[in-house]
Amino acid sequence: MKAFTPSLIALAFGTLVSLPSYASSHREAPNISRFPTLDSTDFYAFNSYEAGRDDYVTLIANYIPLQDGYGGPNYFAMDPDATYSIHIDNDGDAVEDITFTFNFKSMLANNNQGVALAVGPADNQRTVAVPLKNVGGVVAGDNSAVNFSEAYTMSMITGSQRTGSQTMLTNVMTGGNEFHKPLDYIGNKTFASMDSYQDYADQFVYQVSIPGCSAMANVFVGQRKDPFVVNLGKTFDLVNYVPVEGDSAPGAGDGGGFPGGITQSVDNDDLADKNVTAIALEVPKSCITGDGNGTIGSWTTASLPQARILNPNAKFAQNAVNGGALTQVSRLGNPLVNELVIGLKDKDTFSTSHPKDDGQFIDYVTHPSLPELLNILFKDAVNTTLGANIETLAPTNFPRNDLVTAFLTGFPGVNQLATVTGAEMLRLNTGIPATIQTEQSAFGVAGNDLAGFPNGRRPGDDVVDIALRVVMGRLCYPIPVNGVETDLGLCTTDDASVGNVPFTDGAPVNASMMDAAFPYLATPLAGSK
Repeated sequence: MKAFTPSLIALAFGTLVSLPSYASSHREAPNISRFPTLDSTDFYAFNSYEAGRDDYVTLIANYIPLQDGYGGPNYFAMDPDATYSIHIDNDGDAVEDITFTFNFKSMLANNNQGVALAVGPADNQRTVAVPLKNVGGVVAGDNSAVNFSEAYTMSMITGSQRTGSQTMLTNVMTGGNEFHKPLDYIGNKTFASMDSYQDYADQFVYQVSIPGCSAMANVFVGQRKDPFVVNLGKTFDLVNYVPVEGDSAPGAGDGGGFPGGITQSVDNDDLADKNVTAIALEVPKSCITGDGNGTIGSWTTASLPQARILNPNAKFAQNAVNGGALTQVSRLGNPLVNELVIGLKDKDTFSTSHPKDDGQFIDYVTHPSLPELLNILFKDAVNTTLGANIETLAPTNFPRNDLVTAFLTGFPGVNQLATVTGAEMLRLNTGIPATIQTEQSAFGVAGNDLAGFPNGRRPGDDVVDIALRVVMGRLCYPIPVNGVETDLGLCTTDDASVGNVPFTDGAPVNASMMDAAFPYLATPLAGSK
């Protein structure tokens, strides 16, 4: 098979309806779309790059997608019946060795009666509860106007989440087991300004005592600006853009953009006006790596009790009775897997499955359907435009060992655990030093930055573009590793006719869009200015 130059292929695509990209786990499966408070939108694991935090790993699990800042009056509370978890496998058997769990409760002021006002004249007065979550301005150190609040407890489980040894963790700042979550960013009459809100939210960064760990962890749970970037609306409108870099961005190897390609622009980010709720945890590396090789696999899940009986006379703290075994309804490790790889009929199965059982999904990785679908849709048009006879736009190396490595085993010497078990987890080599914010490449390892995706994932890594290129055969071509173009030996250039085309959704992301310190995600957008 002839491998055409990226400029020729891109020019051909410029005349067509284009390839799809996908949002990272925002409503990614039919069933979880019914449970937005349990929907994990993105998961991050990276060596902390805040100055002086070289010995720490940051894990961030984002939940509740597509939050509008103005989404009052109830805004976005966590589910008090759910258990949210961050799992770590440190020996490579695809079974959690450490799990951090988070359980929430919602509270009203005055013993759940809420703030009430005296309404009416003295001879016909009633005390009536207010309908809002706050009754005045809120500033750091003063919660007197807050009517609604959330608290959570945090536990560490060693061994299996179901059968392991569980320890409730201590809030070092209070000496108790309870932590608190800030109000969402209601608006600038409530919080005065973005700086004022951030000062308020900073109060909710806590130190945590981890069993057997000499240093303290940090934890924060609260609303943040959604860090994920994607051209969402046009993507699902039959992909209403040309998916290669346009004139404003350099192409791969030719020093210039491609005519007809999409222009990289923040205007293409349909999540630019959305917030999420982040569960952020920063843990000393030595406390989570165990006896392995220093590389960990991690993922997040959310679970509910198996049975729920609704209260026909619901009250604030009594709207249902839950019971039965804890049942997983959401799962996320690597970005885009459930969207880009798993077939529609099995998306809900993936959400409820565990990494050790991922053999059931192997055909989706070794013989992915998406590249074949794209070939059926676009091959004839590309050949007509080029006057060519490309046999297939889809990679031809079967099984797709390049995707097995990317999604299921990790890369030797980069992010592969001591024991290699085929399983979908976000793998992070804690021994590779973090790259400071100003020097990070949004393309991670493929951008000559070994501290980035797929060696873990940082908020500024452009995983949409990376995933698009990988699924269409980018790993069949040499990639820069420590400045040297390296053939990974997973497939050849003849296996991927469009593998060197710089596919993109045109929505750029980079580390400068994030904060440089824990919890790294930017201040959320105000509901009112």
